[in-house]
Amino acid sequence: MPGPLGRLTGRQPVATAQDDPDDSAVSEPPAESAAEQSRPAAVLILLAADPEPQVLLTARASTLRSHAGQPAFPGGRADPGETPVQTALREAEEETGLDPAQVQPIALLRPLPLSFSGHLVTPVLAVQQHPAAVRVVDPAETSAVAWVPVGELTDPANRGWVGLSGGYRGPAFSAAGLVVWGFTGLLLDAVLTMAGWNVPWLPGRALTLPSADAGARPAADAGARPAVQTQQS
Repeated sequence: MPGPLGRLTGRQPVATAQDDPDDSAVSEPPAESAAEQSRPAAVLILLAADPEPQVLLTARASTLRSHAGQPAFPGGRADPGETPVQTALREAEEETGLDPAQVQPIALLRPLPLSFSGHLVTPVLAVQQHPAAVRVVDPAETSAVAWVPVGELTDPANRGWVGLSGGYRGPAFSAAGLVVWGFTGLLLDAVLTMAGWNVPWLPGRALTLPSADAGARPAADAGARPAVQTQQS
């Protein structure tokens, strides 16, 4: 798989992506006490190569109690005994109709504790050659499912920051009629950087959240961004 996706697929196999203690580029994992108090969860960051690089995103239903209407990667809480890969693939199938057999997991990113929800989320990075057919499976959970071109996300006209009254400030993207921010925006920015897709943009540009999100709390603190790194061999 050539190009930027080839850079990602050249990383360590998913089974050992967190096992190299000598990788100084990776921040320390969450403290054991924090992990013990958190509920395990996983999200699927799925990239497709042809005809152009794309990433799979969803929008949460507006009727949900937490993060209603916000863009997100497919994912959710782990069932007992599940690995992060199993959780991410199961949730993606339940939310988007994605066939897990068509997905190639390539790396686990560092688990990220979300104090607001009490989850410890492991992002699972995965690829497939062509974007699979996806759909909204349960409108009570998901309002939209879309493959978003990476070129649209990296366009400087669609990049910016979101700031909230509580002091949060994090990367954001305007794409596919959505403002992608918070936990999803942090992960997306990290993956675009890893793949070498990021291009210069105006770092002082602020994006306006939809009115439904204006009073929301971010799932992750912007300062948690350094923990979103993959280990390399």
